[in-house]
Amino acid sequence: MSERIAILGWGSLLWDGRPDFDNWHGPWQFDGPVLKIEFSRISSSRLGALTLVLDPMNGSDNQVAYCQSLRSDLSEAVEDLRIREGTSLANIGYIHRDGRTRSRDDGSGSIINAWAVTRAFDAVVWTNLQSNFTQKTGKPFSISAAAEHIRSISEDGRRATLEYVAKAPDFIDTPFRRYCATS
Repeated sequence: MSERIAILGWGSLLWDGRPDFDNWHGPWQFDGPVLKIEFSRISSSRLGALTLVLDPMNGSDNQVAYCQSLRSDLSEAVEDLRIREGTSLANIGYIHRDGRTRSRDDGSGSIINAWAVTRAFDAVVWTNLQSNFTQKTGKPFSISAAAEHIRSISEDGRRATLEYVAKAPDFIDTPFRRYCATS
C-alpha cells in the first residue's frame, strides 16, 4: 500500500545537500510542526561543534520544515534518513498512523503525530538524536556553558560551530543562535 510519508528537518538536512538522500524527497516546505530545538548536541563528526537537536528541556519552540518522501514504505524512508545521517536506527524517530512510534520524548512525538493527522500523512520520520551536552561536558546546557565549550575546542571546531549556526535555516531562532549573532 502506498503511504504519504513526511521527513522533518531543521538543520543540515536543509543545507548540506547529499544527492543519495535528496533524490528521494520532494521540496522542503516551511510549515511543519512546532518543536523544541536548540544547538545542544556536541557533534563528533563536526569537530565538537554544537548542532541542532530536539531538546524538550532547553529548546525553544521553532516551526520546522518538512518534505514528502518519495518512498511509500516507512522502513525505506527510515533507512534513507539513517544513511543520510550516518547513524543507527535508534536515532531515527518515526510515527505511523497505525500506532507504531519511536521517539525519545513523548511530547515531541505527540506534537508530530497531531501535525501529521492535520496534513494527512500516514507517517513522519525525523532525526531522533538528543542533547549530549551534559554527558560530554559534565555541565547542564546553558548559553554560558555553550560559550565555554566553544572556547575549549579547536579553532576548526569553533569554525564548524559558527558555520553550522550561520547555515541553519532562517526560521530557527534559539537563545544560542541569538548569542552567536551578538558575540
